[in-house]
Amino acid sequence: MPVPVPRPLSDGSTVYARTTSIGASPVAGNTVAIEKGRIQRVFVFSEGASTGTITITVAINGVTAGTVVFTGGANARAVVEFAPSGEVEVVEGDLITFTPSGGGGATIPGHFYAIIR
Repeated sequence: MPVPVPRPLSDGSTVYARTTSIGASPVAGNTVAIEKGRIQRVFVFSEGASTGTITITVAINGVTAGTVVFTGGANARAVVEFAPSGEVEVVEGDLITFTPSGGGGATIPGHFYAIIR
């Protein structure tokens, strides 16, 4: 039986960004790192019935840090774990940008979360 990975609730922070469209006319969502640490996980989801395969590029201060890919659909969602070797370091005040591409559908809002520990 695998041993669970402890994830204490009191350790780290979650930052949030939103966009008005992850579909046919994608709009990037931005947020700021509120503490120094490493991005360990990124969550994304669409608020409507998007189509196609949607790629979300995560960038720190304009430098690509990773991508999240998911198939569109009603309330589609995805999570990516940045493994210890691939964790992305941030410092307080860094700009975190989530840029969608490849989706279809008009004006499908999207939500992005990054866990910093």
